[in-house]
Amino acid sequence: MSASDIRIYAFSDEAGSAVSDQIAAMKRNGLCGAELRGTEFGNVSDLSEESAKEIRRRLDGEGLEVWSVGSPLGKIGIGDPIGPELEKLKRTLETAHILGAGNIRMFSFYIPKGDDPKKYSSEVIDRLGEMARIADTLHSGIRLCHENEKGIYGENAERCLEILTGVPEIFGVFDPANFVQSGVDTLAAWGLLKGKIRYLHIKDALADGRVVPAGNGVGNLRRIVKEFVAMGGRAMTVEPHLTVFSGLSGLEREGERSKIAYTYPDANSAFDAACSALKEVLSEAEA
Repeated sequence: MSASDIRIYAFSDEAGSAVSDQIAAMKRNGLCGAELRGTEFGNVSDLSEESAKEIRRRLDGEGLEVWSVGSPLGKIGIGDPIGPELEKLKRTLETAHILGAGNIRMFSFYIPKGDDPKKYSSEVIDRLGEMARIADTLHSGIRLCHENEKGIYGENAERCLEILTGVPEIFGVFDPANFVQSGVDTLAAWGLLKGKIRYLHIKDALADGRVVPAGNGVGNLRRIVKEFVAMGGRAMTVEPHLTVFSGLSGLEREGERSKIAYTYPDANSAFDAACSALKEVLSEAEA
């Protein structure tokens, strides 16, 4: 493995909301591009065709690409109507196509607190299956990629495996910090899921859930990254979450807030620290 083989992307909106600020942060850190989530034009799943084309033009001009669309698809309650979400999926697929993105990050629906998630198994698989069929019909080259996240059906490794097995057209995104925050052993989760993972989210956490730079938490990120690369994995997205940035509250379930352990003077400092931490992890993996 050489460093040039690894494709590092980032949720660039954590450096700033403006596309110009995001470009500067990605260039400064030598990244390949973005997992695009938010810009001054709005959330990526709500972009107009004109806005998507403008973002693509500006990124292309700087030699940067959109690896994945960091959509909020599937971040609705399992009891909420699915129709509007399917329409959002169709719009997001068109946006991903314009941006040149080959992947769309998604989720598997919030489960009512206190309920047994397994009672919703069939509904989750049916909904995700319909989403996969729409994606294959409209843009078969764009992969839907499910991210594990606290509070959703795919909160733990076993239910993530159920999703990725039950809807094989969907790939996995592995987020160690999200597993830590859900009380899941990340090494056990990795052992169960690694054959179905499309890419990694680089985010680590302490046992109490506070987010820390890669390799500084209990997410076993060093080992997971090393094994991912050894298996031929090459793409990963830095997701800093190291300081409160514009829009963070909008990504979380009502009543929940991320615990932030490391603080930085500004969003750019936090973004740079997160990128540097991953590069250190990768240098150890190469040793």
